Amino acid sequence: MQKISVLIPTYNEAANIADCLESVRWADQVMVVDSFSSDDTVNIARRWTDCVLQHPYEGPAAQKNWALPQAAHPWVLIVDADERIPEPLAQEIRQVLAQDGPCDGYWIRRRNLFLGREIRASGWQHDRVLRLFRRDRGRYQPQQVHESLLVEGQVSTLRHPMLHHSYRDLHAQFAKTWRYSGWGAQEARKQGRRPRWWRLALEPGLVFWQGLLLRGGWRDGMHGLVICGFRAVGVFTKYARLWEMELQGSQEPMGPRHLDPPEG
Repeated sequence: MQKISVLIPTYNEAANIADCLESVRWADQVMVVDSFSSDDTVNIARRWTDCVLQHPYEGPAAQKNWALPQAAHPWVLIVDADERIPEPLAQEIRQVLAQDGPCDGYWIRRRNLFLGREIRASGWQHDRVLRLFRRDRGRYQPQQVHESLLVEGQVSTLRHPMLHHSYRDLHAQFAKTWRYSGWGAQEARKQGRRPRWWRLALEPGLVFWQGLLLRGGWRDGMHGLVICGFRAVGVFTKYARLWEMELQGSQEPMGPRHLDPPEG
């Protein structure tokens, strides 16, 4: 059987990290890559693993690309601190390791929980992430928003899902919306895109109703309404910050870069 390294990026994840580490204790190596947390994340992680590294945070893709060459084993599984690997998924991953494939990478579906409820629609029902792959065949593309993993070779999808505790509270969701809107505005600026008035006026509403009606947000009740609302706010804020950057002649968004700790 091939061996596997689990890579967990962290920053101020004291509330999450123990349960996450418990769910991957079956792995041959567990690497925690921390962005100099100011809470007890590192101390908690060291109770579970000897491999706790710290590295300045330059973005989600850069952080993972820095860590990947330091993984000790040929297969890597990326797990965020707010995610859990249930036993059926762990068994399926072990089957992949026993066969050493047959693919070079695997998508994993996610069951998303938001404020105590599993979200079954709102656009989250098809959520999946490419997280299991051969270490030497995968690398993250240099982008800030929704960083993507490029795997050289054949890719498939595992049958069992992971659990994702998406947000601790609405403050965490506000913070992520702010952070991603800044990254989105920065990438749009680099691509030479302009903050057109009609995007600012129309696109947030279209995104909201698309999520609520076409993606079934109404089926998730108040939870779905809030999710669709935040998605619309994120679109509006991105274009507003792009407009502000153009006024200021800046290549970076104004204001605090993080209202909350960066994610891995």
